[in-house]
Amino acid sequence: MIRLLIPPLDLTNTPGIYYAVSSGLAVILFIMLNKKRGTAAWRIPRLAAVWILLFLFMLFTYRIRVELFLLCVVIEAGMLVCMMRIGTDMSWNNTLYFGARAFIMGEFMASLEWQLFYYALTKLGVPLRMWINILFQIVIFGAAFLIFWLMERRFAEGNLTLVISRRELITVIVLVAITYALSNISYVLKNSPFSSAFTHEIFSIRTLADLGGVAILFSYHMVLHELNTMKEVSELQRVLDQQMEQFHLSEETVDLINRKYHDLKHQIAYLKSDITEEEKRAYLDEMEKEVRIYEAQNRTGNHVVDTILTEKSLLCRKKDIQLTAVVDGTAVDFLPVPEICSLLGNALDNALEAAGEVQRKEERLIRFSVSRQRDFLQIQVENRFEGTRRMKDGLPQTTKSDSKQHGFGVLSMKKIVEKYDGSLRVSTKDGWFLLHILMPVPEEKKAVWAEQAEDAV
Repeated sequence: MIRLLIPPLDLTNTPGIYYAVSSGLAVILFIMLNKKRGTAAWRIPRLAAVWILLFLFMLFTYRIRVELFLLCVVIEAGMLVCMMRIGTDMSWNNTLYFGARAFIMGEFMASLEWQLFYYALTKLGVPLRMWINILFQIVIFGAAFLIFWLMERRFAEGNLTLVISRRELITVIVLVAITYALSNISYVLKNSPFSSAFTHEIFSIRTLADLGGVAILFSYHMVLHELNTMKEVSELQRVLDQQMEQFHLSEETVDLINRKYHDLKHQIAYLKSDITEEEKRAYLDEMEKEVRIYEAQNRTGNHVVDTILTEKSLLCRKKDIQLTAVVDGTAVDFLPVPEICSLLGNALDNALEAAGEVQRKEERLIRFSVSRQRDFLQIQVENRFEGTRRMKDGLPQTTKSDSKQHGFGVLSMKKIVEKYDGSLRVSTKDGWFLLHILMPVPEEKKAVWAEQAEDAV
């Protein structure tokens, strides 16, 4: 029955099942190099089901009428996008983008294999045997898959942060459409200036057009990654610059506060010598107590940390947030000032924002610690929060509406930690958000810590 439904083999036209195999392999390639969706047990059966459906569709639409050819191509492309959607956890724009690239890759692999096989049959006298055909597929598809994998794998990490805009997606779709039209023009228009009536020439036009499409799309992909990297670096630098600017402003504010409280101490001493009323003395004692609180916060051993902590303490008081800080400022001495500002500033800013949204004032709590743990710097921030926190790639996602302009604070922290081969982990439990950073210190700093430990003994 099946043999009656399938037209006889036409050596001048690549069998549709070849495109099903090659395009499916191209999709698998991009799934391997992107963040996968769900578990393997959930993903693999669904991928296999759609791939089999694609195989059957291409099998039974082999040598279909020209009028229905374009519709079949659209359905084939839709199945490839469906496979990409099942296999990867990407936005729709990114899914369509990689699906379009997989489509052209599959076209190239299938056309190249069939052209070489046809050449072997007609010029080299190779017999028409199924096992020879299968051997050609294994060798050509395998070699092409390996080459494409080697080309694409260096962009795998960047794919996680690659954001394809609508304009970029339209550009890729147009390039794919042009490539496909040029590669198949000889099958549709027999007498055009760009087509041919000779089989070898038809194959060459198709293969070279597909190869050009693959090369153009790969070059465009490289450009997009370069632009994405430049944008990311620019945004991170912007965050660092903002942190430095905020630090300098905070430094001036803290200096002003220190001078004011220094003057107040003298005024308190003077007032105590002349005023004896019990209520006024109690009030003055309270003012002196607040002065001591700010002095204690300014003695972490690192002037930059003192400034950041004092500024955030003032913000906590303004928002009725209780901040408990145990900070050894000398533990971050090996970091440049911009990195200290980014790490501690962003960590406390995020905690302040989350804790400030807690309705009950008595539950607005932040615990902040910076310490030495053997040869490691440990930074830990715990804060109360309400609602839920959505995670992606182990990092919290911004809750602000303009997600493209926010979220770089956590990313900048992650980049700094990775620079020193450290780890940044976040977790939530029972209404508490925990940020934990562990960073190995440079060898020269370890020696200084060792000497300090000996002196302490």
